[in-house]
Amino acid sequence: MKHAVLVSRLFAPEPAAAAFRLEALVRALSARGTDVTVLTSHARPGSPPAEDSAMQSRGRVRVRRASVLRDSSGYVRGYVPYMSFDGPAFFRLLSVRRPDVVVVEPPPTTGVIVRIACSLRRVPYVYYAADIWSDAARSTGSPSIVAAILARLEAWAMRGARGVVAVSEGVEERVRELAGPGVEVAVVRNGIDTSVFHPPTPTDSGGSGERGVGAGRYFLYAGTASEWQGAEVFALALERVRERHPEVGLVYLGSGSAWAGLHDLAERAAPGAILMQPPVGPAEAARWHRGAVGALVSIVPGLGYDFALPTKLFAASASGVPVIFAGPDATAAQVVEDGGLGIAVGHDPDAVAEAMVALLEAPELSDPELLAARSARLAAWTEEHASIERVGERVAGLVARWAGEAE
Repeated sequence: MKHAVLVSRLFAPEPAAAAFRLEALVRALSARGTDVTVLTSHARPGSPPAEDSAMQSRGRVRVRRASVLRDSSGYVRGYVPYMSFDGPAFFRLLSVRRPDVVVVEPPPTTGVIVRIACSLRRVPYVYYAADIWSDAARSTGSPSIVAAILARLEAWAMRGARGVVAVSEGVEERVRELAGPGVEVAVVRNGIDTSVFHPPTPTDSGGSGERGVGAGRYFLYAGTASEWQGAEVFALALERVRERHPEVGLVYLGSGSAWAGLHDLAERAAPGAILMQPPVGPAEAARWHRGAVGALVSIVPGLGYDFALPTKLFAASASGVPVIFAGPDATAAQVVEDGGLGIAVGHDPDAVAEAMVALLEAPELSDPELLAARSARLAAWTEEHASIERVGERVAGLVARWAGEAE
């Protein structure tokens, strides 16, 4: 395989799980000797500096960015922003040097334009399914006709692919239901960069929480906060936790469509105890993790994301920090329980509060040896099961195999 093209509205350094797993895939393909062209957008304002020139200097990667419309929170989200990327991407894909394979990331509209362009050029493509967009649209109140059209587009985009990469078993099941039995699907879960997210070392100065949240003990929610995550459950829980542990704080580190509402709720629920911080680069986010009592991850049940597996889980475990997951008893909860990564509860403030108290009163916090042992165990599990490098290598192997099958 001499040349591969990646088509995605998001790519590193955009602070999003999709951007980083795609960067890992590009690096893995390049390491195999494949030239890679990335057709993407300019990163969201406030993102860390892009390393396009560094990637390109290694000889096999070309990152081609274009302007795109973004919503008020800075994300490429909504039909008009999607089309502002998809339309030009169609012609960019037609004009790029002929690839052996194309990899496309949702939304489904991007999958549709890639299928058409690849059909015209007689090139196979791989669909990277992070979730099922039509399910999410249906459950978040989109008109039934819109959800039905989106489902048809999504199924058509996946059905034309040489193979589909699904990030969880739940997504795999829905892909098979939508696209039919003729599509080959492989599950490769998300991962995290364990060279950045790791437990404290002797050279670390400590967590970023030393900047002052309460008495220094805090829980951390790091990443996007939108309607389907329901991150407000943690602010409501903190109000209950502080009745027993008044020194404890909460840090929200990120952005998203629910950010303004979270800010208002923070001022009402626990004034002075909740810190709202803008997105930061991975290294800074890792420092925040290392200083936390526990990391917080949530999914609102029934909105089409029940089977999602947030990368937030692995950012925490790689840093040696236990997780509290608040959400449906599905993929993420099972991973937390099976891996011993922390506590999984329902999306309920009372249940979350009890879990937070359990971590605050865990024997590890008063015994450095127990704390170090727990941290090492969580990091070792993550290195084995959720390293972003291994994720990239696995997906690169699938892409190469499916491209070879098409020759």
